[in-house]
Amino acid sequence: MNKFWLIVQREYLTRVRKKSFLITTLLAPLAILAFIVIVGFIMSYDEGGDIQIAVLDEGGLLEDRSLSDSKGMYFKTLNDDLPTLREKVKEGLYDGILYIPAVKNLDANRYTIYYYRDKSLGLDKRGSIQAKVKRIIRDYKVQELRMDERQLDALEVNIDFQPEPIDEDGEKESSMAAIVSAGIGGALAFVMYLVVLIYGMMVMRSVSEEKVSRIVEVMISSVKPVQLMLGKIIGVGAVGLTQAVIWAILLPIVSFVAGLFVEPPPQPDMDITSSGVDIQDLQFSFAQVMETIGAQNWWLIVPLFFFFFIGGYFLYASLFAAIGSAMGEDANESQALTFPVTIPIIIAFYIVFVAIRNPDANLVVWASIFPLFSPIVMPARLAMGPPWWQIALSVVFLIAGAAFFVWLSARIYRVGILMYGKKVTLKELGKWIFYKS
Repeated sequence: MNKFWLIVQREYLTRVRKKSFLITTLLAPLAILAFIVIVGFIMSYDEGGDIQIAVLDEGGLLEDRSLSDSKGMYFKTLNDDLPTLREKVKEGLYDGILYIPAVKNLDANRYTIYYYRDKSLGLDKRGSIQAKVKRIIRDYKVQELRMDERQLDALEVNIDFQPEPIDEDGEKESSMAAIVSAGIGGALAFVMYLVVLIYGMMVMRSVSEEKVSRIVEVMISSVKPVQLMLGKIIGVGAVGLTQAVIWAILLPIVSFVAGLFVEPPPQPDMDITSSGVDIQDLQFSFAQVMETIGAQNWWLIVPLFFFFFIGGYFLYASLFAAIGSAMGEDANESQALTFPVTIPIIIAFYIVFVAIRNPDANLVVWASIFPLFSPIVMPARLAMGPPWWQIALSVVFLIAGAAFFVWLSARIYRVGILMYGKKVTLKELGKWIFYKS
């Protein structure tokens, strides 16, 4: 047992002391900070600067109304004709002309305005102008048709969808809670996907490198192959956990610093009423979101997440270790071997999208129980309150599945780690499982 922990210690310290680990761990948050700042600069970048727009109001729509100035756009209504305004634009007094024709048909629902430009308008500025003019024409029609504004406002109906439990004492669920739960589930599943794939591959490369360098021949003389494989899996996993803890400390600091440099991009004043989406349903305050997140059953979610984290890592890391033991000096040969292992990971990740839309779908339920899918799919369902029997089945099957695949991988590892000069196929790996010690 002492030799086993020496292997774990060696795997851990060897990687933690590498410059690449220190650089990756410390520079990754700084790279994220730089990325956020650069993206924020790009999103808020406006080379054109402020735009002075001359307005030609043919129908007098702006007599009692006005186009309010907004960031980057300034309007001035003039009494000149169009040729005169064109000359003023050529002289550099204005950047463009907004021509608003008279409304000749109050029953028409299509209306065209014209913008004579010296500088191009972006989509956000164009949408903002359209929304402003649309509101002005609507107010003009209401006034001309002598319609009651209060009655028109009463026609606008917002529907709240409130799920209610069958039992009167059951727990209610709000629309925001469903959205937050789906977001938490998607985030947990994405973390599991990255952990399983990245650190599983790391275990595979570590085993392959030691096999090619023949270091493993010395180590195998002192410990059993299964101890060597498990020691490597635990050591690499501890490296990943250390990196995750450091990032968990640094990322909030990075987010705070990024907030000092990056301002949220201005929201264009665009018309969204035709989309059928009630914007009020989407405008949750930050306090409401945080309150909903805090109301989640974290005493259940966090322990189960770590359980699936460990179980999924052991299951897939052992399979990647088995593949690493079968690899030779030509890394391209490993593609055929890694394909059967990576496919379940990718399939599970796509099932997560179904789980976010419908967490109780039959496909999602059985995928969250099947051990090759459950480390990724079940964390996506935890925030959505799956039945306890499904969680229990998933836990039992994952324990059994992880134990089985560790045993299976150890059977392959003990043969493959000392096998040289032979191209290995999946059929050959199947034979190794039944070799006698």
